[in-house]
Amino acid sequence: MAHKTFISYKYSEAQELRDRIIKAFGDDASYYQGETSASPDLTDTSTENIKKNLKDMMYDTSVTIVIVSPHIKESKWIDWEIEYCLKNITRKNRTSHTNGIVGVIMKVNGGYDWFKYTSTKSDGCSVSNYYDSKVYDIINNNRYNQNPKVYSCNQCKCVSALTGSYIAFVEEDEFLSNPKKYIDNAYDKSENDADGYDLTKQR
Repeated sequence: MAHKTFISYKYSEAQELRDRIIKAFGDDASYYQGETSASPDLTDTSTENIKKNLKDMMYDTSVTIVIVSPHIKESKWIDWEIEYCLKNITRKNRTSHTNGIVGVIMKVNGGYDWFKYTSTKSDGCSVSNYYDSKVYDIINNNRYNQNPKVYSCNQCKCVSALTGSYIAFVEEDEFLSNPKKYIDNAYDKSENDADGYDLTKQR
C-alpha cells in the first residue's frame, strides 16, 4: 500500500533530486502531497502564508522524506517541517499521526563522503558514521533512539541502519532504486505513534 508523502528539502540545491524522487515513485506519485516544479512560487509571500501552505500539505501525510544536502542547515524551513511532521496536530476534531521520516543523502561530486564515512570496529564489523554537525539537532536526536535497542552485533553493539534509528539515512542511489522499501520502513516505525523509539519532537 502506498503512503502519502511529503519531501522536505533545500530548494536551491535539492530541487532536481526532489524531482527524481517523485519520478521514482512511478504510479505512487499520486500519493505525493508536497511541492513540485509546477507549484506556485511563494517566496515573496509572508512567513505565515508559507507556513499555512506547508501545513496544508503536511497534515495529511504519513511519511516525510528529508533530503540531506550540504547546506541543509541554511534552510529556514526544514527543521520546522520535521518538527511539525513529528507532532500530533489536531484539526477539526481529527488528530494527525506522527510521520515516519527517512533521510535521503544527496550524492555530491559522485559520492557521499561529504557526509558519510565507514569505520571498522575492533571485532571486524564495518559501520557507517555521519558528520552530525551538518544536520539539525532534531535529526540527530532521533538517531540511535530505538528503545529497547536491538543489536545487529551483540559484541560491538552496532544497530541496524534501518531500524536502529527513527530517522534512517539512505544514500540517494539506494533510495531511488527502491523508494517503496524505505518509505514502508519509515511508515512501519511510525505505527502506534512510534512506540519503540524515544522521540524528540521539538527543535
